[in-house]
Amino acid sequence: MRLRVEFTTEPFDLDEAPAHALVAREVVEAAELDAVDVGPFGNTAEGRADAVLTTVEALLRKTLEAGATRISLQVNVVEEGE
Repeated sequence: MRLRVEFTTEPFDLDEAPAHALVAREVVEAAELDAVDVGPFGNTAEGRADAVLTTVEALLRKTLEAGATRISLQVNVVEEGE
């Protein structure tokens, strides 16, 4: 099974990326995922279910430790070949 996760961390800072946002980027870029898209207002990562779920756990733990006060995420099953 493949999964796609979309997430944001808050609070936002339009002048400078907050520590929790930088940590989120590090977590997803270091993960064993097939596709990662990091943007200023949302992030997407996709891969095997076990890799995505492991990444989501690390993302939640590490961004909260880095000062995130809210993390919004959505996980979708992706059909093979999408």
